Amino acid sequence: MLLDYKNDYEKISMGLLSFVPDLKDVSRLQNEMDWYQSKENYKLYLWKSEETQDIIAVIGVEIGNDMTLVRHISINPSFRNEGISYKILEALEKRLPQRKVMGTLETASLIAKWEQEKSKKEQQSILLTDEKGED
Repeated sequence: MLLDYKNDYEKISMGLLSFVPDLKDVSRLQNEMDWYQSKENYKLYLWKSEETQDIIAVIGVEIGNDMTLVRHISINPSFRNEGISYKILEALEKRLPQRKVMGTLETASLIAKWEQEKSKKEQQSILLTDEKGED
């Protein structure tokens, strides 16, 4: 479940963001947190596991008029390779439906893979709908 960032989540957010290679330095990480907290169009969202009810991921975005730029996404290593990043991106897209989700140089490949997977699912859904209509 996608949660809005609150100051209560600062430590967990910093802990999750520290997994991002560029944010391992504490002063750099603190600067990034300050940036997200001071800019109106920069937002942090957290991902709460529905199974464990723990916060296991964070996503940092820049919200423009017609796009949402994913600047950072970080998942607790214990929960990686479970498709969490795609779930986060789907929830983000639903939260900000009028904006196209895009990536930075660091996140663009993840966004591209997510869009391919989403397109594949949509195609499969269309095929299943067509097959049901033929009965």
